[in-house]
Amino acid sequence: MATKKQQRRRQKLKRHEYEEVYVDDEGNELDPEVAEELVAARPEKDAKSAKAQPTRRGGRAIEPPSWRRTGRRGLLFFPLMLITVFLLAGENVTTLGKIVQTIALMAFFLPFSYFMDTMVWRAAQRRLASTDETKKR
Repeated sequence: MATKKQQRRRQKLKRHEYEEVYVDDEGNELDPEVAEELVAARPEKDAKSAKAQPTRRGGRAIEPPSWRRTGRRGLLFFPLMLITVFLLAGENVTTLGKIVQTIALMAFFLPFSYFMDTMVWRAAQRRLASTDETKKR
C-alpha cells in the first residue's frame, strides 16, 4: 500500500495537464496533425533498425570467462596490491616479504576473479534464455 506522501504525489501528477509539442529535426515546432503524419511514415524504417540491433539492459555483450582475461586483470591489480602491501606492512618486513605477500594475495585473487566471471556469465546466459522464452510465447 502506498504511503500518504506517495498517494499525494500520484494525485498531483494526475492533476497537471501537459501540452504536447512536436519538434522536427531542425528545431521547428510542428502542428500535431503534421507530426502524426511524419511519425506514421517512419515505423517501417524504425522496425527494421530495431530488429537489426537488439538492445540489452547492460548495453555490452558478456563474454564467457577466460583465464587469459583473468591474467590480464591480475597484471592490472598486482601493482595496486603491491603498493597497498607496501603502505600497510610494518617497517620490520623486508621488500622480498612484501612481494611474497602480494603474490599470496594474487593467488587468492585470480581464482576468485575467474569464479566471479563465471557467475556473471552464467547469470547473463540464464537471463538471455529467459528473455528468449518469453519472446517465443
